[in-house]
Amino acid sequence: MAVEVVDVAERGRFEARVDGAVAGFAEYLRGDNLVVYPHTEVDPAFEGKGVGGALARAALEDARTRGLPVLATCPFIAAWMRRHPEYLELAYQNRSTAAD
Repeated sequence: MAVEVVDVAERGRFEARVDGAVAGFAEYLRGDNLVVYPHTEVDPAFEGKGVGGALARAALEDARTRGLPVLATCPFIAAWMRRHPEYLELAYQNRSTAAD
């Protein structure tokens, strides 16, 4: 099963599509200095098939490309980051500030 993830900026979310149908989404609030991921949802028919992981990876890679720290208030994204430590450097909590 091929999962395509697209940034639907006008809706403030990444959508995972399977055969053109939306299988899940990860909402975001993107500012100039931070991106917040508040909610991720996967259609029950696609749970356990890598849709959530594809969304998390695409969202975090987008943040990395933009140079934005991530505040993952969504429990799924936060847990995914812990399971994939190569993304923990993006966590807002792990970033040092200019005052340090």
